[in-house]
Amino acid sequence: MDTVTMVMVGLAVALLIYALIRGGGLANDGVKLAGKTLLNALPLLLAGFLIGGLVQVLLPPELIQAWLGKEAGVKGVLIGCLAGGLIPGSPYVIFPVVGGLYRAGAGVGAVVGFVSAWSLWSASRFPMEIALIDTKVAVLRYVITFVVPPVAGLLANGLARVVG
Repeated sequence: MDTVTMVMVGLAVALLIYALIRGGGLANDGVKLAGKTLLNALPLLLAGFLIGGLVQVLLPPELIQAWLGKEAGVKGVLIGCLAGGLIPGSPYVIFPVVGGLYRAGAGVGAVVGFVSAWSLWSASRFPMEIALIDTKVAVLRYVITFVVPPVAGLLANGLARVVG
């Protein structure tokens, strides 16, 4: 078990103990809500893990290198950004996919652009952001952050050349 997992398990156990001490059924209510959340998210998680695994074995490395490799340059960064902004998923789905793409030959810039765009542009989160925050705020945030993923990817390409 890695450090992050141990910290999360420790935090969950500490909060559960605290809820038990406070009483009033808080621990039971919390466990029930966690179970409902898990049941609601489980199909998406399973589908995401399956997609992540299949993408890694179905996309030929030559294709990945041609479209996203370091030789693809700006085109690779922009394609990485576009894919990152459009592909939905949690970190547990996205990072295995991105790791597989990187191991198959995607360049550093395309990977950084992908992850940055996924974090900032996510098309799947945009409607939720509008609904829960505000249309004006969501649009302003997207406009302000629009240049960040491509710039980050291009900087990563440049730094990767310098660092080696």
